[in-house]
Amino acid sequence: MTNKFFLQAGAILGALGVVVGAFGAHAFKPMLEASGRMDTFETAVKYQFYHALGLVLISILLQNASVLSAKWYNWAGYGMLAGVIIFSGALYTICFTGIKVFGAVAPIGGTLMIVGWALLFWGASKS
Repeated sequence: MTNKFFLQAGAILGALGVVVGAFGAHAFKPMLEASGRMDTFETAVKYQFYHALGLVLISILLQNASVLSAKWYNWAGYGMLAGVIIFSGALYTICFTGIKVFGAVAPIGGTLMIVGWALLFWGASKS
């Protein structure tokens, strides 16, 4: 069941990354350039895409994982998903609202993404 969840989450994050990235390159470009936030926006989109692919990978790995590996892969997936929501969400919020205090939230998401990759490594070492 969780492999389906992570596959669906990765697919949704990937699709939304295309949509948000396209709007950023076209409809929001003048606003993002005027506020000097184009780089911040592009960082949010890139990390969203990277972790969408990471979730798809975890979904694939879960299909044949041992019980011990599956536990770590599940935690990795949840870490990546929460991390990208918090990290990219904070950056998108900064871009569209100008509220810079969300910059203090982004490292929490970044840490969760790092933990997700580390747990993926740990799960692979247990297989």
